[in-house]
Amino acid sequence: MPGALQRPAVVSRMSDLIGCTPLLELATTETGSRLLLKLEMFNPTGTAKIRMARAMIDAAEAAGELRTAGRIIESTSGNTGLGLAVIAAERGYTFTAVVDHHAAADKLRAMKALGAELVYIVNDGAEELATAAREELAEDMARDEDNTVFTEQHNNPANGVGYFPVAHELAQALDGRLDILIGAVGTGGGLCGTGRELARLVSGFTVIGVEPKGSIAFGGPAHDYYQSGTGTPEGAEIGALVDFDLIDEGVKVGDIEAFATCRAVARTGLLIGGSAGGVVYEALTRLPALPPGTTMVALINDGGEKYMDTVFNDAWMRERDLLSPAVEREVEDQLTKLRRNR
Repeated sequence: MPGALQRPAVVSRMSDLIGCTPLLELATTETGSRLLLKLEMFNPTGTAKIRMARAMIDAAEAAGELRTAGRIIESTSGNTGLGLAVIAAERGYTFTAVVDHHAAADKLRAMKALGAELVYIVNDGAEELATAAREELAEDMARDEDNTVFTEQHNNPANGVGYFPVAHELAQALDGRLDILIGAVGTGGGLCGTGRELARLVSGFTVIGVEPKGSIAFGGPAHDYYQSGTGTPEGAEIGALVDFDLIDEGVKVGDIEAFATCRAVARTGLLIGGSAGGVVYEALTRLPALPPGTTMVALINDGGEKYMDTVFNDAWMRERDLLSPAVEREVEDQLTKLRRNR
């Protein structure tokens, strides 16, 4: 179609492949309501977060904070770090990722392979998410260092701006017909950045935010959780990009339900990450009760390939009391029923 968003047939940098990710119809009701997945794992590094990684570096360069041979520092559970590692490699910067052992091992290995320096906080190898400690260390490392920037993803406005193209891709692909946007809430950049720009292009849609049980952004008791790269753990500040005025409803999904959904969806031929499992679980729960003809879009931030040692590892799941064949069967049965209507 004229004016369609598309990339050149041949590109010269990996970052030129960012965007233009596909939509997959996962499920449809008898009344024509459908759940579409925005498959952000088709970006380089297999994650949506390379979009905002590029935007944060663009903003730092434009502000004169980052110059030739500069250094980028970020606290990350992996996906943001992967994106920053790619952009740093392309532009000749050094990238230091401040990490903990809660991150998926494959993400950490991939960052290192891309040339990143990994700095672990001191927590004796514990698996607990340590967002606040990571960010404090990253800020300390960047303080008073010339030509060094702590991108501070949780409070960086460029994070949200990086997702504006997602809104344009959705509006164009769906010709403006979108009723519900549902996605995970971590930094808030992905869901709120997309939703804010989409509101300029599409009218009358609802935004639903999903966080893990144990996260504090939408209230409720705080406790540890295993969904990585999402939510706000106890002791961490809710990021400035989480726009509660934009989010019409905030909900929580537990690790068991999120991971069972990942495993059930995998049997349709699609691998999705842990936080995406929570989003799809909530979307599938709501889909049968939606008004006829409703279009719901779920933002799928990354694929499941990075979680072979965790979500898709029976032993790891069983050791943490997360394995639930019963919930997997419930999700699988629901998917089977809904997919018959396509």
